[in-house]
Amino acid sequence: MCCGSVFMNLRFSKGGLYFLIIMGSLDVNELKTRLETTLLSYHSLGEEEWRLAKKSKDVTAWRKPSTEFNGFLFKVQGIVQDSPQRIMEYIRPGPRRLEWDTMMTSLDILKTLDKDCCVVRCTTAGLLWNIVSPREFVDFSFITEYQNGLLFCGVSVPYDEQNQGCVLGFNHPCGWFCVPVDESQSLLTGYLQSDLGGLIPQSAVDAALGTSLTTFYSQLNAVLKT
Repeated sequence: MCCGSVFMNLRFSKGGLYFLIIMGSLDVNELKTRLETTLLSYHSLGEEEWRLAKKSKDVTAWRKPSTEFNGFLFKVQGIVQDSPQRIMEYIRPGPRRLEWDTMMTSLDILKTLDKDCCVVRCTTAGLLWNIVSPREFVDFSFITEYQNGLLFCGVSVPYDEQNQGCVLGFNHPCGWFCVPVDESQSLLTGYLQSDLGGLIPQSAVDAALGTSLTTFYSQLNAVLKT
């Protein structure tokens, strides 16, 4: 597969990226490189770029205006009690994610591109007493090595078969960096920027995402202890 100069001009647009994937004209390795480079650029941003969004005892979330859409890029960071390899087994697409993540109500792998790369469809629960109704996302995702740990990257692609009762959301480039702190714990840093669609006040979106991100860590730590 080869995309040549077409790929060099490609941003993560909804129609263009999806078209190239389904037509088999996109070099998946180049897509991985582009997505990984984007996540690394977020990870290299200085502290002055971020504004505090929410803080709990063990987890902190920040935000900054996204360059991908008219919303925010969120950064969240906290310690998780296990190795990067085991942590990613519970974060990556698969049945284990549904064991603990109460925000996710379904997850289906639509296409496996290689052992660490796939296209996945998931639905999420409603938030804030269903002010934010259930959402559906279809993402291209992959896992790669990062320093002594792992990096999980994802970006949404449009999909024709939408579930009834769910608003279609769109994840702009997002991902999780997981690196060991010592033999028993890891530092998990996430970058997320979700266009939830629908007519939702931005304040409601911010509150929902900030709360769900910190809850994500507590639920993940709980399942890893079992």
